[in-house]
Amino acid sequence: MIKLIASDLDGTLLQNGSQRLTDRAVQLIHELTQKGIHFVAASGRQYDNERRMFDAIKDEISYIGENGSLCVHQGKVISRGTIDDALAFRIIHEVKKQNHFEIAVSREDACIIENNNTEFVNHIVNVMRNTTKIVDDITKIEGPILKIAICNMIDGPHIVDKYLKYLKDLFQSEISVVTSGNIWIDFIAPDANKGSALKNLIDLLGITPEECVAFGDQYNDVEMLQLVGTSYAMSNAAPGISYYADYVTDSVEDVLEDILADLP
Repeated sequence: MIKLIASDLDGTLLQNGSQRLTDRAVQLIHELTQKGIHFVAASGRQYDNERRMFDAIKDEISYIGENGSLCVHQGKVISRGTIDDALAFRIIHEVKKQNHFEIAVSREDACIIENNNTEFVNHIVNVMRNTTKIVDDITKIEGPILKIAICNMIDGPHIVDKYLKYLKDLFQSEISVVTSGNIWIDFIAPDANKGSALKNLIDLLGITPEECVAFGDQYNDVEMLQLVGTSYAMSNAAPGISYYADYVTDSVEDVLEDILADLP
């Protein structure tokens, strides 16, 4: 029997760049929680951002934020992953050698960015609506740092893929480096990912992986898809993601509706 459903947001529950859940999605999730099914928003987004997105049902669900570096259940942090300061600043200094990559550093209190690119600042502050702190020099900030995300809004996915390989060669032995969308690369705290965060949560709830369902579309979702008993990759997922999933779907909402229909 299904007891928990976890879903990625961007590219999964949110399609076509949407920054807002559909009314149908909110209603389906509400109905599932009323039936005793736990729902987990599992995203690279910050916790504050996730709660705003699920505003109407924000206290009915649990949250995995920052690609697994933060897991919150009933308002309490149940797991937290951080990046060693020395490693974090080596990454930041390396990325700053590139002209077209913007950096967003996630701390628990805010997403920290520089004011170098108007389009990027607008995207973080006004489109994504992150709790944001703008600084003059991101190399001068203090930790603890949960996640580093970099973005190229100019050159397109092919440049991101090329740079990803370079960054993996430099840092993969110390930290997970994954795509988190077509123009984003994330550095995730060692030993932290959506799968490990979800495992912490289901252990707390007394739920087995076989009783869980998960949805994802990027390589930051792989561990979560591998953990659960039933996994879905999106039909527009990154190449290779379907290999890690049991099924492929065009719509999370359609699957949620089917799950609801099968509940007593």
